[in-house]
Parts: sequence; C-alpha cells; structure tokens
Amino acid sequence: MNRELHIVGFRVGRETYGAPITSLHEIVRVPEITAVPDAPPYMEGVINLRGKIVSVQDLRKRLGETNVVPNRRNRILVLEHEGRLSGLIVDSASEVLKIPAADVEPSPTEFLEGGLKCVTGLGKHKGRLIILLDMTRLLDLSAQGGNTASGEAKADGKAEYRAKTTATEARGTAASK
Repeated sequence: MNRELHIVGFRVGRETYGAPITSLHEIVRVPEITAVPDAPPYMEGVINLRGKIVSVQDLRKRLGETNVVPNRRNRILVLEHEGRLSGLIVDSASEVLKIPAADVEPSPTEFLEGGLKCVTGLGKHKGRLIILLDMTRLLDLSAQGGNTASGEAKADGKAEYRAKTTATEARGTAASK
C-alpha cells in the first residue's frame, strides 16, 4: 500500500514547514490583533474569529526569526488545541502537499536533543525538504514558556514546593499532637 501524508505547507523565513492537514482548522488573513499584557514576545494577542476568541502567536518569532516584517502575504494557521482555537502567524501558506510516506525521514536526533521536539520528520517534495511539525507539541511547548528546559525547571520547582509544603505540614501536625 502506497500511503501518502497530506500536509499543509507554509513558509517561515526561507524554510518550508508542513503540518498534517488534520491539525488545521482553517487559514485566514491577519486581521487586527488585540495585544495581551504580560505576554511572551512571540504572543501577538487575540483575534475575534466569527465570535470566537483565538489566541495568536507569531510562529516566526517562536522559531527564532529576528527580522519579522508584516506583509499582505502573512497568514494565520488556525488550529484546534485542547478544545480551544489557537492561531500561528506564518509568512505565507501554500497548497496542500501530498508526500509519500516513503519520502519522509525521521527527525534527526540533534533536533530532539536540542529541544526541538516539535519536529517530527523531514519530507522530500519536488527536490526540496519540508520540515514536518507536530502542532500539538509546538503549542504545548509555547504554553510551558517556550522551551522544554524551562518547562522542566518549572515542573521541578513545583514538585520541590509541594515537597517542602508537605514536609512543613507534617512537622506542624506532629508538633500539635
């Protein structure tokens, strides 16, 4: 059986990325975005999309682009994540690409070790490489503060706080007896 992956292709900087078409809700032009106070630098704000509030991140900033210039070709990829709609601004969105499963290589281990756990593989399409992203992981990483290391540090900090609190409560209970 010759299985194909259906990928929506989009550009960020010079690179072409792809995400499974099943993770995409829709693609829209960039409307006016309402800024949100105290948001990380890659969080642009929120938009009203037909009565639904959608948080919008700039994927260009999220992936480390420093020269981000808005233009009329920019698009927002609207995704459903954990029951909510989220948007990612990209430089442009292209057609749906059909990539045979045989033309997809697994993600290099250097990507995984470097904290890029959202890269699921590299697809070969018409002589170029398409970096395949797992949008769920990408959105999870951004919710943790942008990278796995800070997310792990926050988790470790919370565990340490709980352990200290539990120990203090145990001492207080023992002292009152």
